[in-house]
Amino acid sequence: MEHVNQAEFWQQRYEKNSIGWDMGQVSPPLKAYIDQLPESAKNQAILVPGAGNAYEVGYLYEQGFTNVTLVDFAPAPIETFAERYPDFPSEHLICADFFSLSAEQYQFDWILEQTFFCAINPSRRDEYVQQMAKLLKPQGKLIGLLFDTDFGREEPPFGGSNEEYQQRFQSHFDIDIMEPSYNSHLARQGSELFIKLRAK
Repeated sequence: MEHVNQAEFWQQRYEKNSIGWDMGQVSPPLKAYIDQLPESAKNQAILVPGAGNAYEVGYLYEQGFTNVTLVDFAPAPIETFAERYPDFPSEHLICADFFSLSAEQYQFDWILEQTFFCAINPSRRDEYVQQMAKLLKPQGKLIGLLFDTDFGREEPPFGGSNEEYQQRFQSHFDIDIMEPSYNSHLARQGSELFIKLRAK
């Protein structure tokens, strides 16, 4: 399972178009969340880690959000995104290991979680929680979707449960919302939790 910690693994998946998790569009619950945000949110610092083809980043950019940062392990999806959005600020396209980001260099108002948590080695989940908390400003928000199902496999996506997530996140976050998503993509209905967490 260590291969999921290697950039080469993900680069090959994109090169072979072996990206079954890719819906080809903005996730409906995340689109709905973005659409209800006020104009004042459009200058907030936003991170989308493990963004892949980054449909949510593209949508945020199209809606006028001016401070969105995309991070991915593999160069292929970042290059594809840059081709789709040639005017997107290149300094906000970061090819790096999320876990290597320095909280001294990066601080965000909110972070968008979309099929990143389920891609990392489950042994690193507590590390994920800690890193998210470090990269958020005080009371910063972690918004997104988590799979509420056990895939029973040794390859990503790796599933989980509401109970597990409550236990993992409560040490570093106040849980405002963690509930079944009512407006998931058809292929994911009944298997996603919408989360809104605040860094302590």
